[in-house]
Amino acid sequence: MTTDAHAKPTAHSLSQYPRRSKDQMARLVAQDIPDGAYVNLGIGMPTAVANHIPMDREVILQSENGLLGMGPAPAEGQEDYDLINAGKQAVTLLPGGAYFNSAESFAMMRGGHLDICVLGAFQVSVDGNLANWHTGEPTAIPAVGGAMDLAIGAKQTWVMMDLFTKSGECKLVTQCTYPLTGIGCVKRIYTDLATLECGPAGLRLLDAVAGLDATRLQALTGLFIRG
Repeated sequence: MTTDAHAKPTAHSLSQYPRRSKDQMARLVAQDIPDGAYVNLGIGMPTAVANHIPMDREVILQSENGLLGMGPAPAEGQEDYDLINAGKQAVTLLPGGAYFNSAESFAMMRGGHLDICVLGAFQVSVDGNLANWHTGEPTAIPAVGGAMDLAIGAKQTWVMMDLFTKSGECKLVTQCTYPLTGIGCVKRIYTDLATLECGPAGLRLLDAVAGLDATRLQALTGLFIRG
């Protein structure tokens, strides 16, 4: 069931709700990663998750450029740019960590050895289809990277994204209009307004910012959302 998925919310309707920052979203993602999980963090928003892994939890972070056991960002002035993530940001390596070539990294990704990958997205459909490498615009530069390998190879794909574009288009859609990265791969979506599960049964609201519930979110997005 959907309502008018093409209707844009007004600036007023969005401004009445607080928005989560990138770090607040990253903290929510980090808190939901189970102890002992092997996790890949995609380029963009997801890289911030590394800075919020709880101290009492062992989470092994993998980077597609060839790192296992990646730690948080280094302190200012302590950067070593021979040690970077896939987004070319300086990172740290935890005790026992390792670095290796891209062939071994992609073998991990394609071989089903990752429990979770966290990716950014241009669009996610209600049944879990992912579009995150190309907007389809003639002037856009496609950049698939390892996203297709991650989306299909990881046991779960989680997405971090703003729920609406700057022009007010909802990035959560009934059907993706951008070229697909993966089909039915996304299980959870962390946004600046709410966290949702998605899949064959549709959308289910897990949590939301103050004042926002499933009914109000449904009105904003034009999508049927279970509470």
